Amino acid sequence: MNQQQLSGYVPTPPAARMENHGSAMVKIAMQSGQDVFARTGSMVAYEGFVQYEPNPPAVRQMASQWLTGEGAPLMKCSGDGLLYLADYGADVVCINLNDDALSVNGTNLLALDAHLQWGVQRVKGMAKFAGQGLFNVQISGTGWVALTSRGTPVVVDCGRGEDETYVDPDALVAWSTHLKMKGKRSFKASSMIGRGSGEAYQLGFSGQGFVVVQPSEDSTDRLRARG
Repeated sequence: MNQQQLSGYVPTPPAARMENHGSAMVKIAMQSGQDVFARTGSMVAYEGFVQYEPNPPAVRQMASQWLTGEGAPLMKCSGDGLLYLADYGADVVCINLNDDALSVNGTNLLALDAHLQWGVQRVKGMAKFAGQGLFNVQISGTGWVALTSRGTPVVVDCGRGEDETYVDPDALVAWSTHLKMKGKRSFKASSMIGRGSGEAYQLGFSGQGFVVVQPSEDSTDRLRARG
């Protein structure tokens, strides 16, 4: 075999704690004492010595609110080496938080530094529009987060102008938590806004921050209110 043909796929030396290897994989530089929470089953390869703990106590505490039907969806990864994660070929976005906070759709969360503060929280103001509240994972502090997107996402800077940014909640991946948010309800035909028909709702964002939107509506069950 001519290995030169595969040289373009060889990973480069780590330049950051979390970074992309291609569009659909994240490479994490693991070090002892710097653990990572990762989506269960997302490991595709690792170099060095990396251990995995399914259903760790920190995640088990949140499991009763994380309504995936699968129990706790995160595992703890620890050790030294390089860890590669992916989620069925979805695009991966790496974000470095600097004393900041991010609200993430739970189905789009791939990995986060274990020292970050996080918890499952209700998206305020949506119950009266959706008929049931939306629940997201709120992450805060200083460290790295890896998200997935069904296709190449668009990151909208909401601070560039005075106009509000409106997003279909089923296409929403994540947003800066200090953005102002409100729900908007409208009637639609299936060919106009999103999918389906009848009464639709969107989320409006304004202020300084960003919103991550994927080019596909999430048809799976999100973190929703019970009942």
